[in-house]
Amino acid sequence: MLMSAAPPASIAPSRLVSLDVFRGLTMASMVIVNNPGDWGNVYGPLLHAPWHGWTPTDLIFPFFLFIVGVSITLSSKSSGTAPILRRGAIIFALGLFLNGYPRFDWSRWRIPGVLQRIALCYVAAAFAYLVIQGDFRRRATALGGLGLALCFAYYAAMMLIPVPGGGAGDLSPEGNLGAYLDRALLGGHLWRPMWDPEGLLSTVPAVATTLFGVVAGLWLKTDAGATVKVRGLVIAGIAGIVAGYAWHPFFPINKNIWTSSYVLFTAGAAVLLLALCYWTIDVRGWRRWTPPFVILGVNAITLFVGSALLVKTMNWITVAGGDGGSITLSRWIYTSWFVPLASPKNASLLYALANLVLLFGVLAWMYRRRIFLRV
Repeated sequence: MLMSAAPPASIAPSRLVSLDVFRGLTMASMVIVNNPGDWGNVYGPLLHAPWHGWTPTDLIFPFFLFIVGVSITLSSKSSGTAPILRRGAIIFALGLFLNGYPRFDWSRWRIPGVLQRIALCYVAAAFAYLVIQGDFRRRATALGGLGLALCFAYYAAMMLIPVPGGGAGDLSPEGNLGAYLDRALLGGHLWRPMWDPEGLLSTVPAVATTLFGVVAGLWLKTDAGATVKVRGLVIAGIAGIVAGYAWHPFFPINKNIWTSSYVLFTAGAAVLLLALCYWTIDVRGWRRWTPPFVILGVNAITLFVGSALLVKTMNWITVAGGDGGSITLSRWIYTSWFVPLASPKNASLLYALANLVLLFGVLAWMYRRRIFLRV
């Protein structure tokens, strides 16, 4: 990781402030949903859908992958094989480190993870962007077509290839093809004993999510007028949502196995939010409300890693409890400081917001001193 005393390209005057705000909004949402005071007291929209279907929380991860795709078109770091591989390796290694922290017990060390998936999707999409050259029409057609091909290939594999000991088309947590492959290749190193939401096979359609972000980034780089760009994004976003829902009866929207309908639906939603941010911030110039989200967005990796380290450290440290036993530091802070303030769900939400405020304070201090940790 590199520490810079100058602003990164993403906040230079010639770059899209809207993209940093989009990223900051996504990261703020991630911190809130990942850090409740009590998982038994959480508002429904702040939880993932149990299996098929979606909640607002299920939009966060694909939004970030979509943003990664857009950023590929704006970054000089995606212009060569060595930089792409280096960035991917560092992000992947950070993910492995966070999975192992603080005990680093190899027998239970989870190999897949959020950062690992981001790394693999970034490398695949960046190489596709590097290899496929030409004008916007040619590149967008090829990259978008590749994304759709990955979606259809994944659909065919999940629905047509029989799982040994089972059958074809099983989309249950333990019975689907992706879970079978993860157990065969990574058994003992998964999020759950029998499956993992960031498994190997479901990373294929996640690459498609990133590729659709690349196409959106290419569109924003064209010479078309701002109104034309926004109109194009809105049309594409609506088309993605409609296509995702049309596919849903046959291949249900599902974040845990990253179904193809989920790819199209969430990419469509991401395009619409990008269009809204681009129109209001970069076109209309309404930026008074944006600084907090820019601060969160330009140091996104720092926020992700810092949030995970904070949670894991507070769950590792134990203190004396009221009954003479010991409880985790996080539980003690929650029950002592937040439970008396509000109803159970509101206290749990306040705890999550306090995590965000604390991390924001650190990032604001870094931002004022022009310190940006970037891969």
